[in-house]
Amino acid sequence: MQEFNPGDLIEIGLGDDLVYAIVTHDHPSYPTVVRGLKGRHGTRPDDTRALAEGETAFTVMIPLGSVLRKLDLPHEVVGTMDLSGTSFPTFRMPIRDKQGNIVYWWFWDGRGLSYEVEPSPEQSEMPMREIPSAERFLDLLKNAAA
Repeated sequence: MQEFNPGDLIEIGLGDDLVYAIVTHDHPSYPTVVRGLKGRHGTRPDDTRALAEGETAFTVMIPLGSVLRKLDLPHEVVGTMDLSGTSFPTFRMPIRDKQGNIVYWWFWDGRGLSYEVEPSPEQSEMPMREIPSAERFLDLLKNAAA
């Protein structure tokens, strides 16, 4: 069973194309944090460091190895990046009332929680504190590559 470590750049086959993700953090209570990278490639780029520093398409917490196996996607680690000094991302989570309306938002930075009734535009763009299904992860990969 292959597991990944922070800094691992993973190449994932999607049909005839390749997409990339990088594991950014581990947390003792959650799956690894994975940053999906924008773009679809016919072959592996020569400069994997520039690729890893590319634009983020999505950030999720996910048991990446088991999800890739479940989806039966070819994958391999093609580089390891130094991510020291990279902050754990802040995730957001809606708190709803009995009618399902969002009352406020929790924000979790890997250590503690804060909340906001009216989040800023920046806070509204933070990744959701959820673990997506394998199928949802595949959709995220396909949309990132588009």
